[in-house]
Amino acid sequence: MFKELSIETILLHPIAMPMVRSLDTSFATQGAFLRPAVLVEVQTQNGATGWGEVAMTAWTPGYSYETVFTALHVLRDFLIPDLLNRQPIKTDEKWTWLHRVRGHPFAKHALLSAIFTAAAAEQNIPLAQLIQEMAGAGWRRDRVETGISLGIQPGIDATLEAIAQPLAEGYRRVKQKIKRGWDVDVVREIRQAFPEVVLMVDANSDYTLEDADRLKQMDDFDLLMIEQPLGYEDIYDHSRLQPQLKTPLCLDESLHTAGHVQLMHQLGAGKIVNLKPSRVGGLIEAVKIHQFCEQHRIPVWVGGMLETGIGRAVSLALASLPGVTLPCDLSATDKYYRPDITEPPFVLDAATSTIAVPTGPGLGVRVVTERVKDAEKAFEQHAKQHFNFQ
Repeated sequence: MFKELSIETILLHPIAMPMVRSLDTSFATQGAFLRPAVLVEVQTQNGATGWGEVAMTAWTPGYSYETVFTALHVLRDFLIPDLLNRQPIKTDEKWTWLHRVRGHPFAKHALLSAIFTAAAAEQNIPLAQLIQEMAGAGWRRDRVETGISLGIQPGIDATLEAIAQPLAEGYRRVKQKIKRGWDVDVVREIRQAFPEVVLMVDANSDYTLEDADRLKQMDDFDLLMIEQPLGYEDIYDHSRLQPQLKTPLCLDESLHTAGHVQLMHQLGAGKIVNLKPSRVGGLIEAVKIHQFCEQHRIPVWVGGMLETGIGRAVSLALASLPGVTLPCDLSATDKYYRPDITEPPFVLDAATSTIAVPTGPGLGVRVVTERVKDAEKAFEQHAKQHFNFQ
């Protein structure tokens, strides 16, 4: 960990990036559009720079109550002023000031990411090494196994085609989005067409406990897991569903703190954890969750939020920890943006279905200033036109 960090300035960059492909889920269409985000740039008094990303997937509340607009407000008017009044930041910082703002985990994650990448840059070490020290881990991996996440397609043929392409590129794990009316028959066709693929499904909270008999049919398809079938904030009903299934349940949206993960484990509400650092408020809480899961031998993987290269670099650094044992949703750059705002791009190694963890100091990848400026202009134009943003 860093001993002390003195911050000179913090800059906010609201951006919008055109995406390569759509991602239709049970609750939203997140494709072929300008994907918004807020980049946080921290500059230290010693000349180091750190970056973080508010990884929102849409302009309006959907996956989370947060939006880019709420994140700008909370960061600009509360979190950043409070942080700058607490200079310098020290190793034994308890981060209690974060809790003065209730909720807003995406905004907190972005600010903490910028702080930690700046601290790593000052020490001339990669973020992954700093996270390893935070976690007390004995080692970290240089490459992270990854899979592909596919949205709901127009039909079965389109679904099979969408799966065949990434498999040919070297991806070994496929996550298929499902919803009521687009589930058992679709997964049956996928399994028949690709009997050897590592397959999982993600319901994004579309089902209720009354759908248990429907979900039981998923046991026939040798799935790695069923991700978040029930309510967004539910843990209890998942604890009633899991004993009825052979297939492991994985919780995502329900888990916002290490305490929630402990509750899941105690109630038997799930057997796998999707660890999204933005969903749990940043790397500090994410490391706590990793430590608990490693101690209790709970399989963990790091989920994605359609991040740019900034958020992707941070997630890969987290995913390098030893307790992350399942393929992550951290696909190659060209699956999301062409070009991204960082260089070099993240590239899949087809032989191993892995992506390299950045090894350069701090964030480990270079932020291309001109691309950030272009994305800021796109944000301003879209926000003014559709949201009367000033």
